[in-house]
Amino acid sequence: MNPTRNGGLALASIAIFCAYPNFGYASARPAPLGWTVAAPGVWHASVGEAEALSLLSAAAGSPRADRLARPPDAPFPFADGEIEARRIDWKTTLRLPLAPGEDIFGLGVDFASIRRNGAILDLHVDHWNRRAPVPGRTHAPVPLYVSSRGFAVLFDSARYLRVSVGHGVRLAAPVKPPVVDRTTRTIRPSDPTQPAIPATWISQNPSDSIEVLAHAPGFDVYVFAGPSPLDAVRRYNLFVGGGALPPKWGLGFLTRLPTAASAADVFADIDAFDAHGLPLSMIGLEPGWMNHAYPCSLEWDTTRFPDPDAFLHELDRRGLRAHLWFNPYIGPAHGRLYPKMLPFAGSHLVWNGLVPDFTLPAARELLIDHLCGEVVDRHPRAVGGFKVDEVDGYDRYLWPETTVFPSGHHAEQLRQTYGLFVQRALFDAFRERDRRTMGQVRGTNAGASPYPFVIYNDNYDFTEYLTAVVNSGFVGVLWSPEVRGSDRGIDMLRRLQAVCLSPLALYNGWASRQKLWTHSEVLDGVRATLLLRQQLLPYLYTSFAQYHDEGTPVIRPLQLVGTTPTIPSSALAAGSLDATHNPYETPLALREVRDQFMVGDHLLAAPISPDATSRSVILPPGRWFDFHTGDFVGEDTTIEITPPLDRLPLFVRDGAVLPLLAEPSLRPPAPSDRPALELRHYGESAGHGLLYDDDGVSFAHERGALAWLALECAPDATGRWAGRTRRIHGERSIDYGDVRWRFMTSR
Repeated sequence: MNPTRNGGLALASIAIFCAYPNFGYASARPAPLGWTVAAPGVWHASVGEAEALSLLSAAAGSPRADRLARPPDAPFPFADGEIEARRIDWKTTLRLPLAPGEDIFGLGVDFASIRRNGAILDLHVDHWNRRAPVPGRTHAPVPLYVSSRGFAVLFDSARYLRVSVGHGVRLAAPVKPPVVDRTTRTIRPSDPTQPAIPATWISQNPSDSIEVLAHAPGFDVYVFAGPSPLDAVRRYNLFVGGGALPPKWGLGFLTRLPTAASAADVFADIDAFDAHGLPLSMIGLEPGWMNHAYPCSLEWDTTRFPDPDAFLHELDRRGLRAHLWFNPYIGPAHGRLYPKMLPFAGSHLVWNGLVPDFTLPAARELLIDHLCGEVVDRHPRAVGGFKVDEVDGYDRYLWPETTVFPSGHHAEQLRQTYGLFVQRALFDAFRERDRRTMGQVRGTNAGASPYPFVIYNDNYDFTEYLTAVVNSGFVGVLWSPEVRGSDRGIDMLRRLQAVCLSPLALYNGWASRQKLWTHSEVLDGVRATLLLRQQLLPYLYTSFAQYHDEGTPVIRPLQLVGTTPTIPSSALAAGSLDATHNPYETPLALREVRDQFMVGDHLLAAPISPDATSRSVILPPGRWFDFHTGDFVGEDTTIEITPPLDRLPLFVRDGAVLPLLAEPSLRPPAPSDRPALELRHYGESAGHGLLYDDDGVSFAHERGALAWLALECAPDATGRWAGRTRRIHGERSIDYGDVRWRFMTSR
């Protein structure tokens, strides 16, 4: 029998054995799996002997059990005998079925593709190298796959994993690809009187399996029910702790200054932003804020910042937050932290700096005590967060796998979890001070959903960095591309338009003399883009609150929202599909869409490449309207658009109500500002939307100080449209002043 939910978290187990013979290898013994219900709609089993250090244990999130019960009920998605586990010498393998027409997404933040069918991935935290990419080596190789059948599976191991998706046809497979004669390029029928069938010979035949291999005694596996793929992603995010809720100011604009910028340079840059009418929330300081970097001292440089306290006080007076770069490799020459951290260091160095063993709580405490004493506690508001660099790769400069760590954990396990441990330590430090943070991190992994850290890298190919934004939505991480200096104004503007619809909007000027106002011919478009980001603050903040409370990702790939399959129980029971009607299959047009995505419930973003003036846009099911004009653009179709240079292509669902700032300002609004709110309705259907609010800076929302409002509008008997707000949860008042309704579509 399949394990099903029966009375909350009742025990459900199933023993699944290898269905094919051992072929004489005594070490390759089939292993039973005992499935238990770990939370509503979540099943767990251990394959072999799972290790204590795993991705989820490193992230240390707590399941949101009350919210996990909210998605619709769904059965265990596998039938008896479909899953096979096996130990081969020191390795552990697991095979899961892959149905005909089933599409697989996820398995890390990839830059090259969306659909994973046919891929062989080496899931390994690393810097993604576009010149010689190794599939699976990336900044966030999250071993979670999402099936178009409406479920997700996580392999919870802190080891490097090899995952094959539909690769390797089994001898025991009940249905195999046809045998093609390569010489004649035909299939010979079993009846010799019948003519041969023309066919194409291919070297990689699709298989009926997803297989994972770990060089480990075992690992844990989790299955997340749907019934839709989006429901499965929601359950995963809620199981690992819920999505991140950054502070309001963290959804503003961040600019990073050149490496050796001084305090005077910072204030000159702020003045220039103001003079050009460009919104700004965060100031990013690169390695030069420290007196030594690569390796790091994590102490202020008194030449460039002679009075850190005065510097932070002035930032706060101007309504801004500092965002400080560091890497966690501790240098010996210029800092107080080195001798304290020495007992907790690994046997090898990175840039001649100590590599702390952050699996040890004492090592994390030393790092946090030092950073808080040197930076965070100098001012209660001005230090907003950190950029954690170099916790990803390359192999040539990070610690080798021969490194020995004091905890006894393998260097491989440290590589897979290092970014998780640093995020966890920083987040906990800010939480203890009742201050929310927004950070960046170069490497992360499964379980990172609750942490408000956005992944970044040096890749600058426009299509590839949009692909990474889309892929992040499958696996519970945040990823944003960067804007850097450019010789062409249009290149800077188009990249900025894409960045301003991602989780963190930023310009990274660490190695460039150029500024956002360098190309005067696009300055109006730059200003309009940044003001749009600021105007969207209430909508973006509400979308992050949905991520936090419901697990629904802020960035939603079209593969998650473009189809919601209805899976017949007969197909689940049989473990197979009707060959002529496949409810699992993703529509062909959506399989590799990687340059457009949903932001929250209602906005469809379709950035345009710097080298293009027009593009095609696939509209998901329903009627869609232009964000800027309110005009109808299409329904269940593909459209061609050629927007003005300064206009980011955005589309809104019929009936959507978007909460926006009526008059965006140059700084993120403080609670005392109470800016006016504009509620925009699009389309011809009765309007619906949500608005979430809290104080935007503390964790008071976890203590009940929050507000959820329903935004509703409809025409009256005379056809006149009117709107209302209705409180649906929480007692806190909202930090907005006048509420203005705007009906965008012509009546």
